[in-house]
Amino acid sequence: MIKKTFLITLIIPFLGIGWTSCSKENGGVDKTPPPPETEQPDDSDTFTNPLLTRGADPWITQKNGTYYYTYTQGSKLVLYVTKKISELAKVTPIDVWVPPPGEMYSKNIWAPELHEIDGKWYMYFAADNGSNANHRMYVIENKSSSPIRGSWELKEKITVPGDEWAIDGTVLEYQDELYFLWSGSNKGASPQKIYIAKMSNPWTLDGGRVEIAAPIHDWEKHNGAINEGPQVLINPEGKVFIVYSASSFSSDNYALGLLTLKEGGDPLKADDWTKDDEPVFTMNAESGAFGPGHNGFFKSPDGTEDWIIYHARNLPDGGSTNYRNPRIQKFTWNSDGTPNFGTPVKIGDEVKKPSGE
Repeated sequence: MIKKTFLITLIIPFLGIGWTSCSKENGGVDKTPPPPETEQPDDSDTFTNPLLTRGADPWITQKNGTYYYTYTQGSKLVLYVTKKISELAKVTPIDVWVPPPGEMYSKNIWAPELHEIDGKWYMYFAADNGSNANHRMYVIENKSSSPIRGSWELKEKITVPGDEWAIDGTVLEYQDELYFLWSGSNKGASPQKIYIAKMSNPWTLDGGRVEIAAPIHDWEKHNGAINEGPQVLINPEGKVFIVYSASSFSSDNYALGLLTLKEGGDPLKADDWTKDDEPVFTMNAESGAFGPGHNGFFKSPDGTEDWIIYHARNLPDGGSTNYRNPRIQKFTWNSDGTPNFGTPVKIGDEVKKPSGE
C-alpha cells in the first residue's frame, strides 16, 4: 500500500456563469487569455469546435444530467462541471486532487478518466516523478455521491505484471466482471501495446495480463509504433468495442482504430478480439483536424444521441505551440452494429448542440 493523501474539494453552488477555461500541453502552463465573462445565457442551438483552445486527452462522464469533463492538465487532476458540454468554455475547472511533491506520481499526470463504480467515484491517471520511464497507473477514490464533494484519497498504484511502463488506463464492466485496459511498453519505447486484465476491485489486478492489440499496420506506425488510449464503446445491442489511438500523438496521422469482441466472447482471450485493418477516424486537413485521437464517448442530455469527444490540432506538423484541443461531434451506427464516426467536423462550422441542451 502506498502513501495516502487527501484533499477536500469545493462544493459548487451553480454551473456555467462567467467561467473561464484552462488547459496544458506537455506540462506547460496555459497562458491563453480566458473568454470574456458574460451573465447572458446562450440561447443558440448551435456551437463550434473546438470547445477549448487547448486540452489533450479529453474525457467526459455523465450523471443525472451533469457532464464531468477532464483532460491532461499535467500537474494535478481537475474537473469541469456543466449541464451543457457545448458551452464548456464558460466553465471554471475545479482542482480535485493535487499530488504532494517528491513522489513517484507527482509529475506528468496524463489522460485522467472519471468512473463511478459500485457507488463510489474513481479517477484513473498515469503519472511519474519527472522521468517518462517511470510512468505508471494510479487511482484516487471518492466515497461521496458526487465527485465534487467529499474527499479524494490516493487509493493505490495499479501494478501491472512486471511493474512495466503503463499509461492510458480505463475500465470495462462486462458480464458482472470488471476489467482494466491500458497501453504498455518497455520504459515507454515503441512498440506500445494494449493489454487487458481482470480486476478484483477498482484498484487491484487479478491474474495476468493479455495482449489484445499491437501496432501491426503501417497507419499505426507514424513517428512510432503505438497503440494507446483504449476506450470502451458498447452498442445498443450490447456488442463490445475498443476504440484506440494509433501512431504517435505528435503525428498528423494519429488516428482511431477499432477492436471488436466477438459475440459471447471472453475479454481475456486474445483470439476473441478482432482488429479492423483500416482506421475508423482520421486526419482531415480541410476540417483543420490534424492528429485526431484519444477519444471518449457520451450521450446527449436526452439520451437519444451518441457523441464522440476527441482532441486534434488546428494546424499540421505538431510543434510545441500547435496545441491539441477538444472537439465533439455526433456519430451513428452501421447496419452491422459497428460505429460510424464520419469525418472530423470543420473547425468554426456551426454544429447543432446535443439534443436536450
